[in-house]
Amino acid sequence: MYSFQFFMPTKILFGAGQLKNLHKEQMPGKKALIVTSNGQSTKKYGYLAAVEAELEKAGVAHILFDGIRPNPTRDNVMDASRKARENDCDFVVALGGGSVMDASKCIDMMMVNDGDLWDYAFSAKGGHKPFEHRSAPLVAITTSAGTGSEVDMFSVISNDEVKEKTGVFDISMFPVISVVDSDLMMSVPPKFTAYQGMDAFFHAAESVINTKEHLMGEMFALKAIELIARNLPVAYKDGSNKEARANMAPLAGFYMLCTSQHTMEHVMGSYHSDLAHGAGLIMISHEYFDFFAERKAAEEPMKKMARAMGVENPRSGKDFIAALDVLIESVGCKDLKMSDEGITKEEIKTWPSRIREVLGGDITADPLPLSDEDYLDIYERSFK
Repeated sequence: MYSFQFFMPTKILFGAGQLKNLHKEQMPGKKALIVTSNGQSTKKYGYLAAVEAELEKAGVAHILFDGIRPNPTRDNVMDASRKARENDCDFVVALGGGSVMDASKCIDMMMVNDGDLWDYAFSAKGGHKPFEHRSAPLVAITTSAGTGSEVDMFSVISNDEVKEKTGVFDISMFPVISVVDSDLMMSVPPKFTAYQGMDAFFHAAESVINTKEHLMGEMFALKAIELIARNLPVAYKDGSNKEARANMAPLAGFYMLCTSQHTMEHVMGSYHSDLAHGAGLIMISHEYFDFFAERKAAEEPMKKMARAMGVENPRSGKDFIAALDVLIESVGCKDLKMSDEGITKEEIKTWPSRIREVLGGDITADPLPLSDEDYLDIYERSFK
């Protein structure tokens, strides 16, 4: 008999053009800190101006923080939360992809809690303190399809000083309102469409093989796998395809139970801050899932995923591995190389010891327990 809890307090405005309805919603404050990345796309394509117009229609004052980097950092969070406090902001509007969403959840927290973000981090070098105050409210407006961060309470933040990339989360970090408008996703370049979409795919795939999975989580995960396998190659080849963009967005973040694959990538990102999260996951994915397929440790879950990806009558977990390889190739990621990111074979040897020190997925929920030697083998087999 399954037992689980499901909590989704976020109101979601989903569909093309939904941003135009934001001003009709009850805003959770009077002055917003709008948070965007350090890139130019939200300004170039008019997304920022559209958000500002919606806030003004709702009678909300606003200021801008546009310094979030692709792997958001503790410094990003502390700088932005300081700006919010100094300017009497009472909530945050996140406009961007998963990195902006993750950073904004922590900015909300540090607007109302004292000290440094790493005082509260659960990683080896974090302070492990509970947050004293609930998060300030967050309105999340996503410009990417698939990461799911706009509908969950989790964030991933890097601390360059101590070489940690880890999860920070609290139940109060759920966004109050989330806008998932495919009109804001058309400008994502093919490469990042692939990385973000495969990140979402692995959220779902790790959930299916997770030994703590249950029926409701599996329902979300398998449907997400079906939608991503069908629509990601289309969105990659034709970013203007509204249907494919919309179908990439809805399910990956609703129930994530990640395994050690995410933790393994967080270790990689701890040392290589410019490595896109989705790219790192893709680099290790074949060998990671094949580790379990070779040992027949997740046969039924993998056959379910293969069927969701369109494989008729899968006979083993290897059919899922083959379908995964085809999907990765279809979005131009077959030849991603660790060496192109400056990763060396020598440094990989130090990574397994860090896996139990950072947070990503639940390493106790893998289909088989992995030793340091197993982690090293997966990393080394993945190296190109």
